[in-house]
Amino acid sequence: MREQKRRFFEGSSATPTFIGVDTVIVGNIRGGGQFVVAGVVHGDGEIEGGLNLSASGSWHGFIQAEQAIVAGKITGGLTVKYKLEIGYTAVIRGKVSAKAIAIAKGAIVDGDIEVTSDAPILEFEERRRGKE
Repeated sequence: MREQKRRFFEGSSATPTFIGVDTVIVGNIRGGGQFVVAGVVHGDGEIEGGLNLSASGSWHGFIQAEQAIVAGKITGGLTVKYKLEIGYTAVIRGKVSAKAIAIAKGAIVDGDIEVTSDAPILEFEERRRGKE
């Protein structure tokens, strides 16, 4: 039996929208496809695709996405339609909601956590520690 990948962006051929480390965006963001955020966003986000918020990234506002990997900081809240992975460096202050949630040991979620399916919250040990 094939092992299911936890990293759901791997293997995607689409070019993501990238917000770099030294970039600060002020205003709401809306778009499709994958978004990789290594900088700072002040505003709400409506993403019809995936969000990858790197350890250096921070988002101040409410985010809606189809799937997400969070290693950075969110102040506001996050609603994910399908899968949400919260890395050990993540700090989320606000409500988190998703169909399936995986949280690394060491992650901080200061707010309600809602799973919108019968799936349990999966806890995992981050294997990629120190490789960011």
